[in-house]
Amino acid sequence: MARHVSSSLLNIMQHLTKNSMNRNFHQSSIKNGKALVYQNYGDPASVLNLIEKPDQKPGDNEVAVKWMLSPVNPADINLLQGKYPARVKPPTIGGNEGVGEIIEVGNNVKNLSVGDRVVPNENNVGTWNTHGLHNADHVLKIPQNLDIIAASMFNVNPGTAYRMLKDFVDLKPGDVVIQNGANSAVGQFVIQLCKSWGYRSVNIVRDRPDIEKLRTYLTEMGATKVLVESELRTTKLFENKELPKPKLALNCVCGKTTTELIRHMDHGATMVTYGAMSREPLIVPASALIFKDVMMKGFWMTHWVKKFTDSQVRTDMIRDLTEMFNSKKLQVPANKIIPLSNYKEAMENTLKSDGMTNLKYILDLRC
Repeated sequence: MARHVSSSLLNIMQHLTKNSMNRNFHQSSIKNGKALVYQNYGDPASVLNLIEKPDQKPGDNEVAVKWMLSPVNPADINLLQGKYPARVKPPTIGGNEGVGEIIEVGNNVKNLSVGDRVVPNENNVGTWNTHGLHNADHVLKIPQNLDIIAASMFNVNPGTAYRMLKDFVDLKPGDVVIQNGANSAVGQFVIQLCKSWGYRSVNIVRDRPDIEKLRTYLTEMGATKVLVESELRTTKLFENKELPKPKLALNCVCGKTTTELIRHMDHGATMVTYGAMSREPLIVPASALIFKDVMMKGFWMTHWVKKFTDSQVRTDMIRDLTEMFNSKKLQVPANKIIPLSNYKEAMENTLKSDGMTNLKYILDLRC
């Protein structure tokens, strides 16, 4: 249950409003909304406060958005801990992704109307927020017929999978993609996109007691092969030519397991690193660079969106992903929708160090 604003939290909200121009974003609500606010970096469950906010109206070039669902991503946790590159100086409202509905528009807003469904079009807009005011350029209209859960996570994970498969290697049907962290949200979208586009995927996950359950889940999703990390070290899958060596490797783990993954890559293959869940360095053997001509690349969806915000390539991606969700070629990862008031559960489980939690937590802002 959100409590009324204490004097210290009132100062936070006053600070947010006063400094909103720094983010082109005004903290607000339309009927005493609620928001998860943090005033310092640290343990997410400790630094977040659920507060009630006073009413405000949209100004020129602003829209009022009623946020409905907002996923909690690992990057959100890293940001709260002060470990993420795209930081926002506290105090501020958390949340970088979600889906909402426009409930009021200010003057000079041309391309958005009341009732439009929107997602963020800018970083760190503060989606852990039942109602908010945003610069009209900082939200993006999406199709009304897109499933609401899919819409809530539309910006980050499916887009990351889509771009990594499209932008680094000219893949053809039958080519092999290998990835670690295959049970992550991005990993599951990679599996489904590979299936739709005719690529074969080899998917690495951490060793666990219930591996057969997870193996079945990912295989039914479209995975060609699912291996645990210990199997990766000994597999003859490529040596015996059961599958061609991978032309593209996707890495969100780093550490020793990724070094093992590099060993199986084809000559001239590319590895794209988009995370470091092990918090260990990426170690690349010199022999892989010298004798196999393996290429190492990085990808950050935030940077890509900034570069291609108003581009045709982004429009095409949004269209493709929407069509794939609507045709059920893409399914959202296993998820748990919880009331905003239960936010600590999501914060505590999103970055489990044992890697065994496979649920995507989504905050329900309608409660």
